[in-house]
Amino acid sequence: MVSKLKIALIQFLGSTSKQQNISRVCELIRQAASTGARLIVLPEIWNSPYGVKYFSQYAETIPNGETTDALSACARQTKTYLVGGSIPERDGDKLYNTATVYDPDGKLLGKYRKVHLFDIDIPGKITFKESDALSPGQQLFTFDIDQKYRIGLGICYDLRFPMLASLYSNRQCHVLLYPGAFNMTTGPVHWELLLRGRALDNQMYVAGISPAHDEQSDYKSWGHTTLVDPWGTIMSKCEMNEDVIYGDIDLEHLNTIRSQLPYLSQQRTDVYTLVDKKKDD
Repeated sequence: MVSKLKIALIQFLGSTSKQQNISRVCELIRQAASTGARLIVLPEIWNSPYGVKYFSQYAETIPNGETTDALSACARQTKTYLVGGSIPERDGDKLYNTATVYDPDGKLLGKYRKVHLFDIDIPGKITFKESDALSPGQQLFTFDIDQKYRIGLGICYDLRFPMLASLYSNRQCHVLLYPGAFNMTTGPVHWELLLRGRALDNQMYVAGISPAHDEQSDYKSWGHTTLVDPWGTIMSKCEMNEDVIYGDIDLEHLNTIRSQLPYLSQQRTDVYTLVDKKKDD
């Protein structure tokens, strides 16, 4: 029997209390682990309200911050691989939007800093400039489970950049995770389309993990956490409320799709190439 990797995606409804957010997230992690999930993923900026004016107030150093200490303990207690969504990170005089990853012993495997900052202006709809507070990351990040499943990370706006996903494909990833908080303007039209597109482009499992929608917050997320398979089929999704969704990462299914439509191996590298300029430290 071919084994599968059970994944849990947590759509979390946050508050202005960091301590309350941490406590509730840990409850949901334990709930997800009790179902047999071995890979658990949190959304973007879950321990803080999402907004430029909040990032400095809620930022922590990584590791040894209040949030990362709690995530490490949760991973160790539940014996799961935990992708800690993202939190505001303070490093010297700079702030980053950063995701951390832990193994079942609670060890920090590494971190990913959001590469593409969310700077947009849609008149009458939404204006947001993440770069007013944050600095961009400079590197991709991958990790392996059982020396079998390779996972890559992006954060929210990174989803719009197909070349970033293609670099992860070149790194032999099977799963691409995007903790992300699309808004009520772009979410309904682009969120699912982009997730399915990245899955099809790269014949990978792709997940978008959103905060829950909060009508009282300054920034209103679209929600709709979604898991897509390498055929572009939606495996699981939820609506706007706090929820946990599940799915199985099946490498046999992935490899069958890649063998039937072998376009990843048919790329004309004699005509074009994609260069990974900054390798992991």
